[in-house]
Amino acid sequence: MEINVAQLFQTINLATIMPEIILSVVGMALLLVNVFVPSKSKGYLAWLSLAGLVAAGYTAACGWGQNVDGFSGSVVLDNFAIFFKLIFVIAAGLAVLISDQYMEREGCNQGELYPMVLFTTVGMMLMASGTDMMTIFLGLELMSISLYVLAGFNRANVKSNESGLKYFLLGAFSTGFLLYGMALVYGATGYTRIAKIAAVASQMGQPDILLLIGALLILTGFAFKIAIVPFHMWTPDVYEGAPTPVTALMSAGPKAAAFAAFLRMFLVAFPSMKADWSDLLWILAVLTMTVGNITALRQDNIKRMLAYSSIAHAGYALVGFAAANTTGTSGILFYMLSYAFMNIGAFAIVVLVAKQGETNGNVQDFAGLGHKRPALAAIMTLFLFSLAGIPPTAGFIGKFYLFSGAVEAGYIWLAVIGVLNSAASAYYYLRVMVYMYMKPAEEEFGWVSLTAPVSLALLVSFLGTLIPGVVPSYLLQLAQAAVKVIS
Repeated sequence: MEINVAQLFQTINLATIMPEIILSVVGMALLLVNVFVPSKSKGYLAWLSLAGLVAAGYTAACGWGQNVDGFSGSVVLDNFAIFFKLIFVIAAGLAVLISDQYMEREGCNQGELYPMVLFTTVGMMLMASGTDMMTIFLGLELMSISLYVLAGFNRANVKSNESGLKYFLLGAFSTGFLLYGMALVYGATGYTRIAKIAAVASQMGQPDILLLIGALLILTGFAFKIAIVPFHMWTPDVYEGAPTPVTALMSAGPKAAAFAAFLRMFLVAFPSMKADWSDLLWILAVLTMTVGNITALRQDNIKRMLAYSSIAHAGYALVGFAAANTTGTSGILFYMLSYAFMNIGAFAIVVLVAKQGETNGNVQDFAGLGHKRPALAAIMTLFLFSLAGIPPTAGFIGKFYLFSGAVEAGYIWLAVIGVLNSAASAYYYLRVMVYMYMKPAEEEFGWVSLTAPVSLALLVSFLGTLIPGVVPSYLLQLAQAAVKVIS
C-alpha cells in the first residue's frame, strides 16, 4: 500500500498542538537541566518555565481566527481552544512566579516542580482542544497525574501527603465514571469523535437510554474535577494540604480545563438532549453556590475558606452553562479568565503572609495587615472585592454576564438565587478585610518580603482584575468570538 507522506503530514498538522509541543520539550529539558546543573536555588528553572509558557501562549495566540484541525480531526486549534489555552498559560505563569520563594521557605524547592507545572498545562491544553473523547481523556489523565504529584510535593509535610493521597484516590474514582460514560456513549453511537456523536444523537427521535446514562456519567466525571456539589468533598482538604502555589494553580487552571471539555462535549455532542441536562445543571448550580457559600462562612483557615469559595464560583459558572446561550457561555470564558487573576492573586498574598510551615494560616492572622503592610492589604482588598462581585472589578462583570445569560434563557429564579448567593459571599470576604483594617496588629509582619517574581505576579493579577472590570468590552468580544465555534 503506497503512503502519501505529504498527505499524512497534512492530516497530522502539528501546528494544532504546537503550544503543547513547546511546553513538553521545555518540560523535558528542565528535567535534564535540573540533573546536570545542580544548584540550591531553583529560581532559574522558574524563569525558564516562564519563557516556555510565554512562547506557548504566543504560538497559540497567533492561531486566532484560523480554526484548523489535526490528527484526523482529533484536535482543533480554534478560538475556543485558544482562549482557554491563554487562561492556562496565565494561571501556570502566575503559579510559577509565586512558587520559588514559597518552596525555598518550606525546604522543598525541588526542581521537578516546574516541569510538572508545564506537563499539567499540556494536559489542560489537550482537554480544551480535544474534539475526540480519547483526546480529552488523555489530556485529563496527563493533567491529573501531574497534579497528584504536585499536591503531595512537600513530602516532609503530613498534610501535603494527605492532600496528594486524597486527590489521587478520589481523582482516580472520578476518572472511572468519566471513562465508563465515554464507553457507553461510544456503544450507543459507534463514535468517539464529538461531531459524529452529535450527528448520530440528533437523528434519534428519543435519546437512547445508553446515551443518556453515558452523558450522565460523563457529567459526573467532570463534576468531580470542577468540584460541583455533591462531588466537592475532596476540595477543602486537598487545597489546605497542598503547597499554596499548587493550590493557586489547582483553583484556576484545572477548573477552567474541565469547563472547556465539559462545554465542548455537551454543547457540541449533546445539544439534542439540552432539555434534560440544562434542568440538571440548574439544580447543581443552586446546590453548588449555596453549599459552597454557606460552608465558607464557617471557615477560619484562609485556604479552606478560599476552597469553599472556589466551589461557589463553580456554581456561578454553572449558571451560564445551564443557560447555554451566547451570553452565558461567553460569560463563563470571561469569568474563568478573571477568576484566574483574582484567585491566584489572593493566594499570592497568602504565600507572602504565611510563615514557615504555614502555622499562621487563619483569617485572624491577617489582623493589622492594613496598618503594617498597607500596599499588600489594598491589593488583597481588590481581589476580595472581585471575588465578591463588587464593581468595578472583573468579578462583577463576569457574574453580570453569567446571570444575564440565565435571564435571557428564562431562568429568572436561577439568576435571583445566584445574586443572593453572591451577596451572602460578601460576608466572609469582608471578614478578612475587617481583620486587616479594624483589628489591632499582633505581628509586625517582618518576615514578609517581596521578591521580583512575586511582585510581578501581584502586578499582573492586579491589572488583570481591575482593567477588565473597568473596560470589559474587548475581552468580552474575544469571549463571544470564541464561543461561536461551538454554538
